[in-house]
Amino acid sequence: MFKKILIANRGEIALRVIRTAREMGVKTVVVYSQPDEGSLPVLLADESVCVGPAASNASYLNIPNILSAALMTGAEAIHPGYGFMAENPDFAEMCGEHGIVFIGPTPESMRALGSKAGGREIAANSGVPTVPGTGVLESVDEALLSAKQIGYPVLLKASAGGGGRGQKVVRTQEELRSAFGQAQEEARLYFGDPAIIMEKFLEEFRHVEVQVMGDGQGHVIHIGERDCSIQRRNQKLIEEAPSTLPDTLRQEILAAGVRLAKFVNYAGAGTLEFIVDRDGNYYFMEMNTRIQVEHCVSEEISGLDFVKLQLEIAAGEGLRLLQEDIVLRGHAIECRINAEDPNKDFRPAAGKIDNVHFAGGPGVRVDSHAYTGYVIPPHYDSLIGKLIVHGDDRDHAIRRMKRALDETVVQGPKTTIPLYIKIMENPFYRRGAVMTNFLKTRMEM
Repeated sequence: MFKKILIANRGEIALRVIRTAREMGVKTVVVYSQPDEGSLPVLLADESVCVGPAASNASYLNIPNILSAALMTGAEAIHPGYGFMAENPDFAEMCGEHGIVFIGPTPESMRALGSKAGGREIAANSGVPTVPGTGVLESVDEALLSAKQIGYPVLLKASAGGGGRGQKVVRTQEELRSAFGQAQEEARLYFGDPAIIMEKFLEEFRHVEVQVMGDGQGHVIHIGERDCSIQRRNQKLIEEAPSTLPDTLRQEILAAGVRLAKFVNYAGAGTLEFIVDRDGNYYFMEMNTRIQVEHCVSEEISGLDFVKLQLEIAAGEGLRLLQEDIVLRGHAIECRINAEDPNKDFRPAAGKIDNVHFAGGPGVRVDSHAYTGYVIPPHYDSLIGKLIVHGDDRDHAIRRMKRALDETVVQGPKTTIPLYIKIMENPFYRRGAVMTNFLKTRMEM
């Protein structure tokens, strides 16, 4: 096992990795930008190194500075968390060139799966269904022809994208003519790559994802699936595990996820994202080659520590778990506590937290870097914590989440907590009638 690792991230995921590493006897170095100097990861890591000013491209995306920090502190490996460098194959490759282990899949896997176009091709080759769509579109004329063949509405997506960014729903030829160039420019700005693909847009569907672990030698297991259908602007708000899908359909999707991951000899933690329509048809969307924000609900029902598994696989200790070793118990729900105002179209609400008190008690877990007096910087994601509960079944988990939300206090910035309380009380949610358009169709905001 490594003696020391560097964490190339911030916020709750940096703190999450520090905690597991400390339990394993592994020392940690955390990098930080100037506004994050007073953050909990910086305060709790064994060492910390400032890698630049607030702008991400000058700090958390600054490869020379991060690699220099690792070499200077003697870190043997780098854990990228999620976002920032987590799915950057060039960074993973440069780690290897400097004798540093990248805690994640190989650069080859990331390149193969990192684009939505590449993921669609791999899915087709491994016999996993995909939404009707295209590869990378070179021109608006090609896009118009493809849309005519697929049928409106269609969805333009940044091939290199993720997190719901760089997506545009298009319903007419006229819309497509203007939206195509805008989508390319957004893709270039967000991801440094203007490549755009097109898919048939499904008005109502569930967002279901499969958690896998692989050893890079063809051994892949799944650790159940999650339902991530409660979203705003194509970005997740609430996740739960397991889903409420019929068991036969669940087993089909789990098998498809494992089959695709085996096809690329996947190593480490990964998530395969699917959409499921009202008729029970499922389609592969993309694979996230990293740990997910919502990994916690899968940990809660499996009793496993995913970061520990990541470290063991990266250190060459392999994946000792077999599929029959995975026993899933109960139901878990996660609410992402964002510093946003749901009543004003989820406008970010950076600023000082005057007082914070998180819930506790049986079956309650909180992953957060926030504390009383912490100033939420305006430069990064609005996530300030995750409230996770585990119950005997879904009804129990919902009641427990409602209790935990009622106990949680964040004074200062607006947060999404009041919205989640309403959702836990919503009759459609309580009976599992959840699609990605839930907030628009089943909630009064």
